[in-house]
Amino acid sequence: VVQLVESGGGLVQPGGSLTLSCVTSGLNFSAHTFVWIRQAPSKDVEWVSTIRVDNGAKVYSPSVEGRFTIARDNAINTLYLHMTRLQIEDSAMYYCSKDSMWGRRGQGTQVTVSA
Repeated sequence: VVQLVESGGGLVQPGGSLTLSCVTSGLNFSAHTFVWIRQAPSKDVEWVSTIRVDNGAKVYSPSVEGRFTIARDNAINTLYLHMTRLQIEDSAMYYCSKDSMWGRRGQGTQVTVSA
């Protein structure tokens, strides 16, 4: 059974940092592209970042470019999202997704940025 389990969310002040993790199982982790997406209440799902399987290329939404860093550790089947200089607008439920933003995802981890 393919599972993705996100963690690391929480409450942080504007300007703060968080690192999200996504532990996967039941799949050949190193053979897949992974995506971070987020969804705020009453808003559409928003693509955040992708790390590709073929060349490890990392791409980011303009809204997070320069502040967020996506990474993967194929040895432990884990995906990361290191978030810095967090803004109130970054508050959302964050999900990791397999292969595309519409792929299998986990249950999410809540990030709340508030003073």
